[in-house]
Amino acid sequence: MTREEKSQVIQDLTGKLTDNPVIYLADISGLNASDTSNLRRACFKANVKLAVVKNTLLAKAMDSSDKDFGELPTVLKGNTSLMISEIGNAPAKVIKAFRKGKREKPILKGAYVEEAVYVGDDQLDHLVSIKSKEEMIGEIIGLLQSPAKNVISALQSGGGKIHGILQTLSEK
Repeated sequence: MTREEKSQVIQDLTGKLTDNPVIYLADISGLNASDTSNLRRACFKANVKLAVVKNTLLAKAMDSSDKDFGELPTVLKGNTSLMISEIGNAPAKVIKAFRKGKREKPILKGAYVEEAVYVGDDQLDHLVSIKSKEEMIGEIIGLLQSPAKNVISALQSGGGKIHGILQTLSEK
C-alpha cells in the first residue's frame, strides 16, 4: 500500500469516526467463511456497517478525529473489525445474538457510544441494555400521556354521573 493510499484510507476512516455517533471495535478472527458471511448478513439486517481495518491506520484516524476516544486506542491489538451504526445498542445486539450459537466470537474490544467509551467484552450486556433515542422518546411520550388519559377518563365517567344526577333533580 502506497503512502497516498494509506493517507486516503486514514481520511476515510477519520470521516467515518467523525460522522457516526456509535462505533464498536470487535475481534472476528478465527471465524470461518460461512460464519463471517452470516455475521455480515446479521449486521446488514440490523443496519450495522462492518469493516476489517488495520490497527495502525485506525489509530491514526482516531488521533485525527475531533472526538475523544479515551482508552479505546489501547485495544487496537490483533485483528480488529469496525462496526458502525446509528443506534447505540444495535452492534451489541448483533454480537450477542451471533454468539448464542455456542460461538465465542466476535469478541467486543471496545465501543464509543454517544461520547461514552466502553472497553472490554464484559461491557456487552451493559451495551445491549442501552436504549435508543426512539425508545427513550416513546417512553417519555407514554409517561406524559398516562396522566392526561387518566384525567380525561375520570372526566368522561364522572361527567355522565353528574348529568344523570342533574337530570334526576330536574325531574323532581
